[in-house]
Amino acid sequence: MSQLHILIPLPDNDFDPSESSFPWKYCTDRNWKVTFATENGDVAACDPRLLRGPILGPLGAGPRGLSNYRKMAASPEFQNPIKYADINVDDFDAVSLTGGHAPGMKQYLENEVLQEKIVEFFKQDKVIGSICHGMLVLARAVDPETGKSVLWNYRVTALTKDLEFSGYALTFWLLGKRYRTYECYVADEVREVLKDPKNFKNGFLMIWPFILQDRNLITSRWPLDAPLYARRFVEMVEEKVESGR
Repeated sequence: MSQLHILIPLPDNDFDPSESSFPWKYCTDRNWKVTFATENGDVAACDPRLLRGPILGPLGAGPRGLSNYRKMAASPEFQNPIKYADINVDDFDAVSLTGGHAPGMKQYLENEVLQEKIVEFFKQDKVIGSICHGMLVLARAVDPETGKSVLWNYRVTALTKDLEFSGYALTFWLLGKRYRTYECYVADEVREVLKDPKNFKNGFLMIWPFILQDRNLITSRWPLDAPLYARRFVEMVEEKVESGR
């Protein structure tokens, strides 16, 4: 199998360290090439509060997420991102869309150039993975041929309303509305673009990792899902490549 190539787009600031670094680690452990992309090619930085632990940074990355992030942030590929506009979808086997709650995420969640690239990933039937707020990139990626989101006919999960409200409830005493990225809950916005709102699945208990796979798309909810999401993401890429031989 030739070296596979994975894209991880990020905002300049405030993305979740676990949700980005677990996929990076699982890919690089297989000696795959990973390319990061930011809006203007600037080196990204995660939400710093998530590196401080559960007291100074509620919802902080655990030990594995912290270790993975430090290694990822020091890697040559992370230090040399490309611009969103320079993404050539033909060059990649898959894309993983990370999440995060803090305000800096809006640069990435609202970027129309990135959304256009994601539409092309779907048209080429590449593997697409998304976790937490990353689902808003997909929900907002509208196929101009149909006028509908690329998620229209998929079964998906994302950050659930219960999880989003719990994150806000745990942090408002310190951070106010920092972790309510938008007034509309992620789950509600995603449901609105689906052909059938029942195709949004909440999964099980918060602490029970959950992913949902539908054809070329794999989705998950929040950082505790990240290890399972990353493992299944790389397996999907391998299966896709093998089936294309």
